[in-house]
Amino acid sequence: MLLIPCPYCGDRPEIEFRGGGEAHIARPRDPQAIDDQAWAEFLFYRTNPKGLMAERWNHAHGCQRWFNALRDTVSDRILESYRMGEKPAGGGSL
Repeated sequence: MLLIPCPYCGDRPEIEFRGGGEAHIARPRDPQAIDDQAWAEFLFYRTNPKGLMAERWNHAHGCQRWFNALRDTVSDRILESYRMGEKPAGGGSL
């Protein structure tokens, strides 16, 4: 069983969590002011790297808080988790 390290609750089984997509992406300040192409790129286009990726996660069946995690997309191993608004300790420029 994969354990995900919630920064609030500690290591918990993966079935308690829901993924929320890529973290640290620029969000439009005024969604009404952008065209359909820019809105589609924000909603659907992701970098999808092979290797390290910062993602948002929600501890849906626990504390219900959102946090970020650095996950290796090749091995599916989570290297680090950190609270929203913080930067990862080992994530470089993320």
